[in-house]
Amino acid sequence: MRVFQKFKTQHQDHIHDLAYDFYGKRIATCSSDQTIKVWDQDESLQWVVTSEWKAHNGSIWKLAWAHPEFGQIIASCSHDRTVCLWEESDLNEKGGPRKWIELTRLVDSRDSMVDVKFAPRHLGLKLATCSLDGNVRIYEATDVMNLTHWPLSEQFDALTQKGGEARCISWNPSPFDRTMIVVGTTEPSVKIWEYNDSQRKWVVVETLIDKLGPEHIVHDVCWAPNMGRTYHLIAAAIRDTVRIWKVKPSPEKSQPEKPHLEVEEVMCRHDHKSEVWRVGFNITGTILASSGDDQNVRLWKTTMGDRWVPFLRASGEDDDEGNQNQDVINKTYKKKNKNKKLQNTKI
Repeated sequence: MRVFQKFKTQHQDHIHDLAYDFYGKRIATCSSDQTIKVWDQDESLQWVVTSEWKAHNGSIWKLAWAHPEFGQIIASCSHDRTVCLWEESDLNEKGGPRKWIELTRLVDSRDSMVDVKFAPRHLGLKLATCSLDGNVRIYEATDVMNLTHWPLSEQFDALTQKGGEARCISWNPSPFDRTMIVVGTTEPSVKIWEYNDSQRKWVVVETLIDKLGPEHIVHDVCWAPNMGRTYHLIAAAIRDTVRIWKVKPSPEKSQPEKPHLEVEEVMCRHDHKSEVWRVGFNITGTILASSGDDQNVRLWKTTMGDRWVPFLRASGEDDDEGNQNQDVINKTYKKKNKNKKLQNTKI
């Protein structure tokens, strides 16, 4: 895979996150230099900075865009133990940089805030955060006409023992299921939490993994969009592995003593051969991207046999060899596919 576009961010320190907006036409970046930058494409399709500002008093770890239905809103979390919400102002002084106004600063955490995720649109304007103190906190803008007020609506401790840390979260994006969040911790564990209406609290409904050694830190989790599948897909970056689980409702879910989700691990790969930091699905949940310390972004897709295999690698190196296309079709896939057209296609 060749580099499509490359640009310098002019950040003065490590960049920790890059987030596209809903339409993929804007980018926000954050760094240890305590600043956030927002990028837009000009007429020549080059990315240019339209806003930048000092947002926190510590390294900024993650960013998230709200659904555009609620306006141009960004959430940021930082080592300074706070989460900030920013809204783009309609005022633009004489063609100068657009201004982002701080709506509010959430200060409930006792430790570094390491992840923020806006809830799916059907749940309203909600924001989930997790911090190294082990707590997942959910805030809600109860009045969309007054976005300066974000009361804490729910909170739960994601840890089963002292000394651990909550590291990453991801919402279930499906509007047809109960409200669920997957949480990754340093215990290490990956668990699915569900909001129980009768108990009015969050409870664990399934554990995807919890028997690894303490060195297997969960760096990232991602719940795939569900485009008509009868099951869910959840991916995680755990130490040097990329893992995917298939999660589907159990036919015996009516029995309270049994879990109402069935879990199957469908992929566990060590292709990065180094620490894996991020995983993310495409909009249809059919392709997974992972990035690691090997300076590569790897893409994974399913074969007709429902197996996940690598099919592309993008290298962060500057040499041509690192940017060339890789062999994208798995041998098993070729044998099982009877379509001659597809057999002769090189991806």
